[in-house]
Amino acid sequence: MPTGDGLLARIHPPLGILTLAQARAVAEGARRYGNGHLDLTARANLQIRGVSEATTAPLTALLGAVGLGDTRTDGGPQRLTLTSPLAGREPLDIPALARAIEDMGRGVPGLPAKTLVAVGLRMDEADLSVLSLAADRVAIVAGTSVWACSSTDTPSAIGALLTAFAATGKRRMREVPPDTLTIPRHCQQSEAIQGGGPSANVVPGLSSHGGQPIFALDAPFGRCTVEAFERLIAVAETIGAPEFRLSPTRGIVLLPSHPERVRLADIAADFITTADDPRRAVATCTGAPACASGSTPTLRDAASVADAFRPLAARGLVAHVSGCTKGCAKPGPADLTLVGREGQYGVVIGGNPSDTLSLQIPIEAAIERLGRAASVGLAAAFAPASIDIGRNRRPA
Repeated sequence: MPTGDGLLARIHPPLGILTLAQARAVAEGARRYGNGHLDLTARANLQIRGVSEATTAPLTALLGAVGLGDTRTDGGPQRLTLTSPLAGREPLDIPALARAIEDMGRGVPGLPAKTLVAVGLRMDEADLSVLSLAADRVAIVAGTSVWACSSTDTPSAIGALLTAFAATGKRRMREVPPDTLTIPRHCQQSEAIQGGGPSANVVPGLSSHGGQPIFALDAPFGRCTVEAFERLIAVAETIGAPEFRLSPTRGIVLLPSHPERVRLADIAADFITTADDPRRAVATCTGAPACASGSTPTLRDAASVADAFRPLAARGLVAHVSGCTKGCAKPGPADLTLVGREGQYGVVIGGNPSDTLSLQIPIEAAIERLGRAASVGLAAAFAPASIDIGRNRRPA
């Protein structure tokens, strides 16, 4: 699709996993046929930026040759499911179930491109969530509706729900009235599920999960250069990690067979390697000039916001620096949202980029107010009555 820096090519790795050979092909594609920049998305996909009409065909051929080509041509979801990057160690075989749901989903015509089924975890953004109840039984969650069925019957039950959803013409399952979704065959209505299941996110750094060493990294604001991506491939080879497992935190999880060879300093300049990095608490899009919809350099401004946001991030608060009201980087609300508008930022406290703006200020004024927010709170610091001296030295 067209953006401010050319065409954007989105890659949907099956189950969010890239072999190192596939990762090398992605790097080659970004270098030869793009502008050398990669995005890691919140749905554990990849994007190559700066593609042109002339380079689309060779890039498509390169990715298709390593199993990263598109799977459907009807406008439906190229990748329907999202799983944890650590999936595969539960009593229920989550990867196998996700593959079966993908196969079933490809046979459902008319599905919107952004349809999402979270498998093995519960996500507010997902149209359906599939949670493990036992080794052979799952719960299917659609908003406030919950059904229980055997894992064997789950793919067909998901197929029936998706078929009914597609027939409504709605874009997301949450727009469908619950009483229009009939109970799938072999399923029983169930009570609400407590808790959200295992998290899809893995904390950056070297840790372990079920006795398996885990080396997790996040890309700052979901962006990395092809050079950084290639350096990470070399690190994976050194530590004996056979694949990249993409994470919804816009990161990559490696499972090293030689964790003693991990050297954080080797990639700390390119990726987030610690859990307390404040950039993890700030979502942002590409912004200007790479995105035609943006009027502010969100990537640069988000770095400044993250630095000022550190004490608030330590309390668990999150921020969103959005280039426009679409809010591509974070569909849901944030404690602080800055929305690019005419070269400045509109402010939303506890809401979405599309909500009513409380005021509009330059980024310098926003950073100044953030300095006060740690002591007085976000709402008070960004109250419209406050006076700011920004780059144009005018009251807010």
